[in-house]
Amino acid sequence: QATFHYRTLRCGDEETPVDDSRARGKPMELIAGKKFKLPVWEAALRTMRPGERARFRCDAKHVVLYPLVSKSLRNIAAGKDPLEGQRHCCSIAQMHEHYSLGYPDLDELQKNPQPLIFDIEVLKVEPPGSYQQDPWAMTDEEKLQAVPQIHKEGNELYRQGKVPEAAAKYYDAIACLKNLQMKEQPGSPDWIELDQKITPLLLNYCQCKLQCEEYYEVLDHCSSILNKYEDNVKAYFKRGKAHAAVWNVAEAQADFAKVLALDPSLRPVVSRELRSLEARLREKDAEDKIRFKGIFSQ
Repeated sequence: QATFHYRTLRCGDEETPVDDSRARGKPMELIAGKKFKLPVWEAALRTMRPGERARFRCDAKHVVLYPLVSKSLRNIAAGKDPLEGQRHCCSIAQMHEHYSLGYPDLDELQKNPQPLIFDIEVLKVEPPGSYQQDPWAMTDEEKLQAVPQIHKEGNELYRQGKVPEAAAKYYDAIACLKNLQMKEQPGSPDWIELDQKITPLLLNYCQCKLQCEEYYEVLDHCSSILNKYEDNVKAYFKRGKAHAAVWNVAEAQADFAKVLALDPSLRPVVSRELRSLEARLREKDAEDKIRFKGIFSQ
């Protein structure tokens, strides 16, 4: 696996930049032999060592797929699925003039292929077995096999109090399964089986987000779970906590009531959450009275 920074430039006097990994703050990782859509990069990297830099020009016929590659790399840098927007569509169809990649500069480059200059600096090279692949770089079989280990690593990080790091692990495991699920027919047995593996990981991710005080993300994810699994007690409980944190009092009370209806043994835990919510409400009322005291007499 080679880790490197890259710049892509248009040919011409000004050499207008198309992509710059340094500007995005995330270097590129390429695994040799993974059928990357830009073989000229792999060919160059095979001859380079850490610290070396190369600059080379490629004719348009050799970089006709670069707009698709660039879109994937931009998605990766943004933490998205690199294949977002490229589902159920062959490369030829994607090159059709009415197809948009979502970036005007890439759309223009797709319609009018032209020579490009690549500037690559290698940061490190790792032999097989010495690194953990990112989910986007794995085969379907590798994704499925990696999920239990990634889940385990997330649990261990959470136990160590490294909550953001644990959330990142759960996110990676979810991404592996989501990528596989997108290839199945929604509602099919295989799709449902994958969804049932995703749900506990998503709940773990929500627990991390609760502790990071990212409550609206918790609301979104828990609601998506409950839209499919109406009896998921953990989703109701976490969503109730998130509602309480953002002062959605009625919604929080409704979710906690649902928790009790589904699992009465959780009454002590729910009662503690409701008492905490009531105490916070009293504090807020007292603060509001002080803040607005005399405002209507002025």
